[in-house]
Amino acid sequence: MTVRLSYEDGTIRVDADADSAESLPPLPGVEADPRSETSRAPAYRYAAIRRALAVAGVRVDDRVLDASDRAAEAVGLADGLSTDYDLREYQREALDAWRDAGDRGVLELPTGAGKTVIAIRAIVDLGVPTMVVVPTVDLLDQWQRELEAEFDVPIGRFGGGEQRREAVTVSTYDSAYLKADDVGDAFEFVVFDEVHHLGGEGYRDVARLLAAPARLGLTATFERPDDAHEAVAELIGDRVYGLDADDLAGEHLAPYDIRRIEVDLTPEERERYDEKQGTFVEYVRDAGITFTSGSDYQELVKRSGNDPAAREALLAKQDAREIMMNATRKVERLAAILDRHRNDRVIVFTAHTDLVYRLSERFLLPAITAETSAAERRETLERFRDGTYGRVVAANVLDEGVDVPAANVAVVLSGSGSEREFTQRLGRVLRPKDDGGRAILYEVVSAETAEERVASRRR
Repeated sequence: MTVRLSYEDGTIRVDADADSAESLPPLPGVEADPRSETSRAPAYRYAAIRRALAVAGVRVDDRVLDASDRAAEAVGLADGLSTDYDLREYQREALDAWRDAGDRGVLELPTGAGKTVIAIRAIVDLGVPTMVVVPTVDLLDQWQRELEAEFDVPIGRFGGGEQRREAVTVSTYDSAYLKADDVGDAFEFVVFDEVHHLGGEGYRDVARLLAAPARLGLTATFERPDDAHEAVAELIGDRVYGLDADDLAGEHLAPYDIRRIEVDLTPEERERYDEKQGTFVEYVRDAGITFTSGSDYQELVKRSGNDPAAREALLAKQDAREIMMNATRKVERLAAILDRHRNDRVIVFTAHTDLVYRLSERFLLPAITAETSAAERRETLERFRDGTYGRVVAANVLDEGVDVPAANVAVVLSGSGSEREFTQRLGRVLRPKDDGGRAILYEVVSAETAEERVASRRR
């Protein structure tokens, strides 16, 4: 008995004659397709199907990864893949754990721990057509530069105005989403950088439509509060190795301190905050909303559509949040921090674009927000790297996907309760320093407000 496997529009087509089909073992994800009188499974099931057929002793005519154009691209690939990187002990342990898991799974390591280095070593070890998927154009550029510096092969690119496929290709998640069913049989290995993005329902299709049996996820924070990391594990594999910043600080990452600074609201801010927060608290108490889960907040949002009191409470909560996040004395404390670290490389993080522009104007800080053009962002970061700028202020956009090796001080003026956001902001300053100095992260928190709970939750 022979079963033929082929790739077709994001699926694995399973062909067997009628007699053979009845005696096939159960195959993961495979269902009958009456239209083609065959069976099919989502492409990501390819490796599991091959394993099931091998265990059952079924002969396979495998045409999934044997397209002629892909084979032509792969000619001489292994000869052009090499790296001078010497893996640290924990990096080797991480790579070995991934190999032992069947070349599938997620590595959870802090920013600056060398996840890219591990992935490059994996690409060399496998020596097969590979796609690296990243969330931002900044990361797209960084990966392309890194791969071009290491490998003696052309590097393809999907994203940032280019659509060029090579045996080793870098893509944004958005471009991969658009092209996955067209190139799903072109790569045997796929690396998902910042793999937690795959938890988004749309991006999951990127992994579903690719047949690549070898899959590596990289992240500093795997688990998501919405539990979508469980879907990521199904598509990529479980977390097979993990370390946090404390495990590596002092030897492989910069030693660091986290300093929490509390500031009081001004009398005017206190009066407005208490009024707005009181309106919110009174409504949710009377409505029996406890906020023990994310669905409780969604319930308030849903009610606000037809309940004026709910809408008033929701707007009051937003107003109270803006007051505590953008408190006047936070700005005054930032002035003292910037003066104390006038010779250091400082990144200031905020949650609101308006505050970024206020700080930029007051302290003459280069600003980066979602409104900043890609060209201006790249120029600003390059000047930060080369020392032209000694400090920069940003609203969320530098939380991930940006290589800022020179920074050694971070100031969080405002943010969410997300552990991921906090870990990524800390990671901006953890890369080892030439002088062996310590990194510092300041949290500036409005005292006697809900921000105290937010700050505790993210840690």
